[in-house]
Amino acid sequence: MDTTLWKGGAKDLSERTFIMLKPETLMRSLIGDVISRIERKGLNIIGLKLVSLSREDASKLYEMHQGRPFYGPLIDHVTSGPVIVMVVEGPNAVVIVRGVVGATNPLEAQPGTIRGDFALITRKNIIHAADSMENARKEMSIFFSEDELVEYEKPTEKEFLL
Repeated sequence: MDTTLWKGGAKDLSERTFIMLKPETLMRSLIGDVISRIERKGLNIIGLKLVSLSREDASKLYEMHQGRPFYGPLIDHVTSGPVIVMVVEGPNAVVIVRGVVGATNPLEAQPGTIRGDFALITRKNIIHAADSMENARKEMSIFFSEDELVEYEKPTEKEFLL
């Protein structure tokens, strides 16, 4: 687990995780709505890019699904238009992001989650989020080098250390 020492000397169990906003998020002008939910939860966005996803990178991202019937259509979909890739950081980031995102199948996602509010079908479910620290590290490395990530402290974070 990645840990960070905050300036106050308190040890915070801060994690990094990977998120990708799928092509439909951009096509439906939902970028701001989705990103604001992540920010309002209190996570720091430390890396963000608009990219055209290559089939090679998409295959790396979804390699765990290779051989499943939905794999080919999923790769076709995520390479069909621009996506936003991002790294966020904060306490328990993987679990927190997964909660904000909601169930993979939008029909099972709770109202108030990103998928519950904005998605109708699984393939076009708005957002991809790493499901474990191991996968987060692997997925981040596909799109970001360490020197592209910017760590910072919000003034409000200092209050949590008092």
